[in-house]
Order: sequence, then C-alpha cells, then structure tokens
Amino acid sequence: MPLRAKVASSVSRTAAALSRAAGRGDGSVIGGWIGLKIDPDLLAHLSAGRAIALVSGTNGKTTTTRLTTAAVGVLGRVATNSFGANMPTGHTSALAKAGSTPYAVLEVDEHYLAQVLEATEPHVVALLNLSRDQLDRAKEVAMMAQLWRAALVRHPRVRVVANADDPMVVWAACPPADPAQGHVPPHVTWFSAGQRWHDDSWVCPECGSTIQRSGEQWWCTGCPLRRPEPHWTVEDDGVLDPTGAWHKIQLQLPGKVNLGNAATALAVAAEFGVRPVDAVSRLGTVTSVAGRYAQVDRDGRNIRLLLAKNPASWLEAFDMADVAPTLLSINARDPDGLDTSWLFDVDFSPLTGRQVLITGDRAYDLAVRLEVNGVPFQHVRSFDEAVRAVPPGRLEVIANYTAFQDIRAELDRVN
Repeated sequence: MPLRAKVASSVSRTAAALSRAAGRGDGSVIGGWIGLKIDPDLLAHLSAGRAIALVSGTNGKTTTTRLTTAAVGVLGRVATNSFGANMPTGHTSALAKAGSTPYAVLEVDEHYLAQVLEATEPHVVALLNLSRDQLDRAKEVAMMAQLWRAALVRHPRVRVVANADDPMVVWAACPPADPAQGHVPPHVTWFSAGQRWHDDSWVCPECGSTIQRSGEQWWCTGCPLRRPEPHWTVEDDGVLDPTGAWHKIQLQLPGKVNLGNAATALAVAAEFGVRPVDAVSRLGTVTSVAGRYAQVDRDGRNIRLLLAKNPASWLEAFDMADVAPTLLSINARDPDGLDTSWLFDVDFSPLTGRQVLITGDRAYDLAVRLEVNGVPFQHVRSFDEAVRAVPPGRLEVIANYTAFQDIRAELDRVN
C-alpha cells in the first residue's frame, strides 16, 4: 500500500483498540472513520489483493455473513465485520484489524452497496431480499432495487448470488445488456429459501403490473419477469446444490429462515471453489451472531434474544420463538427509525395463548397494536421486572435494534 494508506491503517487499528480498552464500544466504526479521514481511498487499498464477498439485503445480512465466513474459512483466513458495522467505516476498520488475509466477507447496508462495490471490486455479491425498513428515512423498496440494478450494470464482471423468491431482487440482479456501452448481464446463481413476506413485492418493478403467485412460483402479468429456476434450494432440513446432491444442515441457530441463510452461504462459498461437503460442518459452529440467538440463564430463566427490526423480520422471529412467555421491546431511537407505524404491518396473532410482556420507549405504541390483534399483554417498566414476572423456564425476548442492545447490555452486566 502507499505510505499514506499504511499510516491510516495503523492509526485505524490503534483507535479501534483504544475504543475497546476504554469501554466505549468495539471500535468497529471509530477506527474506520479516522482511517478514512487520513486516506479517503483506504477501503480500496485494504481491499486490493483479497477475494471479497459482499452480503446485502434488508434482513439476514449479519447471520448470512457469519455463516459465509465460516464456509469460506475452509480455504484460509477470512476478514469480516463480525460486529455488524456494515457501512464503509466498519468495512475499513474490519480489514485494517484483520491484516493480510486472502479472503474477506463483508456485510453491507443495502444503501451503501453501490459505493462499496466501487471501492472493493468484489468477486461475488449476495443479494438476500428487499423489504420496507426504517420508514422515516429509508428509500422505498423499488427505489432500492433500482440502485442495486444500476450498480450491477457498472460492474458486469462481479458474480451475483441472488434470491429467486424475491421479485425485487430478481429484477435488480438482471440489468439489461447494452452492447453499445459494453454492458453484459452479470453471472447470476439463484438460491431459493422461501419468501414468507410478500407485502413489498405485489407490483412489478419493470412494468408496474401485478405480480401473481402460485405455490413457490411468481410471475408478472404484464411482462416476462418471473421467478428463475434456482440452483440452490432448501429442502426439508437440508440444501440441494446445483448438481442435485442434498446436504443435511445442522445449525445451532433457530428457524427455517436460517436454513435459507445457510443455503446462501454455501452458494457464495461455492463461488470461491468451496465444495458444499467441506463447508456444511463449519456452519454448525455458528452459535450466536452479535448477540442474536444468544441464550443466557438468569434467576432460573433461560433467556433467548431475537432481533426483529421490521415487519418481515418480526414474522420470522415468531417462527423461531418457542411457545413460551415472550417479552416484546420496542424503541424508536435514531438507529431504529423514528416511525413506528410499521407495527400495524405485523400480525401479532401468533402470540395468542402465551404470556406476553411489553416494554421499551414505545411500549404504548405496541400496546395499541396488540389490542387491535386481541392479544393480552402485561406492561413492564424494565427487563428485570419482566424476568421476575415470568415463571422459571424459557423466556423469549424479541426486540428491535436499540431495545435489543439495551437488554443485551443488561445481561452482560449481570453475567
């Protein structure tokens, strides 16, 4: 690297280490921020010489990145932003901290995918899904799909692993060829993990006609856009690869959605030459992802933490949670988005019949939504009060971002 980049990288590592030592965080943002102030091209310099995979989407990025890192690890050391800092500052900090590695797997916020594509020139990009998120500041779903599509036009050599079940992702992953401009369609490998949340993909992003569905299939009623045939498919408790071989997946993470994340990880790793048979056992080593799915014992209760930040992820969280007392916690701070109207897009009826407790800055918003669904609940003012209010045994905790971090910090303090 140029001398300036070497200095910036060294300062980045030092700043991150000081932040951790001072108890001010894990340093995954501040280190990159300072490094990029010294050398604005530091991310590009740190990416040079590495085979890189980028993982982006509205939901599942952090878990899929962690599983992909485990799978690619068959080949050697892998740099990754394991704490979920998924903007360029976090990528820069992660690569600087890792030092020289042949591979990197980076989670990328969907808004920053085009910028990070430009800086890192990755070998492969995984596109997971697109749904509404943080309504007060995030782009509308079709606008995000357009940004992805335009970015891929500018990078035709990148290999794409994309979700065949999401019409927005399929459209984004298949930009039109333009021989006059030297644009060719990207190489796309399709995976199918099922799409339970459909409310953001009823209208075709190409022509505006209605999207029709029948079983796993979907198609536009006004143009040729339709579900492509997937190369990787979740089947029962395993994954079918492009050769037709079936691989049993044994995860320590709950829910069918994580089988889909595992299928994506295997597909991305295969783009680096990793055989599924060599990678599947590594997926089972992932037990917790930045605190998500973590289980903590406290006062006779086994507490499991689930993160849910938008309607699609709440739907999946209900599928993961056991039928047991459940604490729901909602905040509306800046990282969460200030608009809580999305609560009315979530069907809370799966919680009927269990003990439900609510807390958080916006617990009363949640209370109104549960009243509409006819789900009885109890309001508690703190996590500690919630633990005391349930009998010994399992306590499921489902929280959005800052509420999740508050509860995680409370558990870390106690344990």
